[in-house]
Amino acid sequence: MEFEHSTKVKELQARVSAFMEAHIYPNEKLFDQQLDEGDTRWQIPPIMEELKAKAKADGLWNMFLPDSERGFGLSNLEYAPLCEIMGRSKIASEVFNCSAPDTGNMEVLERYGNDEHKRVWLEPLLNGEIRSAFAMTEPRVASSDATNIESNIKRDGDDYIINGRKWWTSGIGDPRCKVLIFMGKTDPDNPDRHKQQSMVVVPVETPGIKVLRTLPVFGYDDAPHGHGEVEFKDVRVPASNILLGEGRGFEIAQGRLGPGRIHHCMRQIGVAERALEKMLKRVKERTAFGKSLAEQGTIIADIANSRMEIEQARLLVLKAAYMMDTVGNKEARAEIAMIKVAVPNMTLRVVDRALQAHGGGGVTSDFGLALSWAHARTLRLADGPDEVHRAAVAKLELRKQLRPELEGYEDIELLAGRS
Repeated sequence: MEFEHSTKVKELQARVSAFMEAHIYPNEKLFDQQLDEGDTRWQIPPIMEELKAKAKADGLWNMFLPDSERGFGLSNLEYAPLCEIMGRSKIASEVFNCSAPDTGNMEVLERYGNDEHKRVWLEPLLNGEIRSAFAMTEPRVASSDATNIESNIKRDGDDYIINGRKWWTSGIGDPRCKVLIFMGKTDPDNPDRHKQQSMVVVPVETPGIKVLRTLPVFGYDDAPHGHGEVEFKDVRVPASNILLGEGRGFEIAQGRLGPGRIHHCMRQIGVAERALEKMLKRVKERTAFGKSLAEQGTIIADIANSRMEIEQARLLVLKAAYMMDTVGNKEARAEIAMIKVAVPNMTLRVVDRALQAHGGGGVTSDFGLALSWAHARTLRLADGPDEVHRAAVAKLELRKQLRPELEGYEDIELLAGRS
């Protein structure tokens, strides 16, 4: 196996790291300060647009989009170490136009959209001029099983009429959010439950869309991005807004969520690395019982365990990325499911150790560890809960030995949630 990154990737790693040191880390506090100084937190701190302009000028833009002349043309394996670097800061992904849910939506529009979708919505997203949201998860049903979706999309002449209620519609609070992709049922009586759903492109300003509330995550509002509960009441869009065709929503979601999941995991490696760095700095600066914290046996064990667990998780993520590139998302579904469980849990352990080493300061907003923990914890639910991913891995293992047709397996393959 080849563990060495290519020259191209190494050069990009150096460029992204240099940009982070020069522009991202020094402006993290300014971003928060500008967010708090405004009349509302649901506005864009000016520093964000300034940093985006710098990244764009430096050619560090849209690195996520694989196999496309519109992006860098990087494979998942090539993108992974860059995504890890961006994951070290909560503001970095957007600066490089590589943040969720836009990345997933851009990939959907690139793969499944028609020329009009690409002209009206994909191009502005690729240019960083607008942002987007993804409306899939619903409050009234267990959305880990996407066939539970109740929202409906009904044909009415040359239009579709949309009705339903969604939540965890990430990005809907952003004033730049101009478009969303909505998943609902066009054929609820189809005997094939995986052909009941469709996806449509919906302009956010369409009449009938109402944001009922934004949902805090462990008390964090995630402004100006936000996660909304959204009502769709008789929302009318042209029939041409359908993606790929009626009954193809499940298929699109499969293609969308695979990359979304691995991008989250790539970023979480960066979160864990930075948490460990903060821990190392803290324990060298503090003393207790006559010696530095770095000399305490429990701290030494925490440092060692954190390093080992980060390395293990990174290797599993890289393997999943390699398989997605070489054999496709479907064949890599076990590896994708494994990282979706392993990486957020690893990050939670590493961040928790760093938090513990910071003492009372760790649970404040002073060091960013509490926020990192909260975000990592949500990823054990977003894009599917741990339990469903574990079930998928277990059934694949059983198939290797028993080779029977396991009824209901397809229901486990698609996991609803944010991406």
